[in-house]
Amino acid sequence: MAGKDSRSEDSHDKQLREHLVYLLDGGGAHAKFGDVVNDIPENLRGVKADGLPHSAWMLLEHLRIAQWDILEFSRNPKHESPKWPEGYWPRAEAPPSTAAWNTSIRQFRKDLKAMQDLVTRPKTDLYARIAWGDGQTVLREALLAADHNAYHIGQLVDLRRLLGAWQV
Repeated sequence: MAGKDSRSEDSHDKQLREHLVYLLDGGGAHAKFGDVVNDIPENLRGVKADGLPHSAWMLLEHLRIAQWDILEFSRNPKHESPKWPEGYWPRAEAPPSTAAWNTSIRQFRKDLKAMQDLVTRPKTDLYARIAWGDGQTVLREALLAADHNAYHIGQLVDLRRLLGAWQV
């Protein structure tokens, strides 16, 4: 019986890692993170639309906090997650300043890049159980981050549509 072709395994591993980076970056989605948050008018960042429970600021901060938590859980055995649900949402509906809004966007992007770096690092075993978890793998956490981000970015699109601040 012939052994497995290690070149084929390497190719599949590389391809999976590339797909994860693409997915984390919003690949294939209707709108990517930057498309949705970059030009939200300042006067609408703290506004809730009728029938929706969150403002753009609340969604942005939730995206940032949750992604940071997933990333830190994936790489730091000493990480302690915020208390659910209050630790994952800002208390205020509006950002305290334009600087806070911009800082949140920068931090989201920085953590997204760190998650992408984690999954592309050849030494990262995507399938190994995270030793301090209860069955999670880096693969599962990367998929969770991508799924969670896509869900809430979609909510931001809906919010912008209802506020009249989204061009299709």
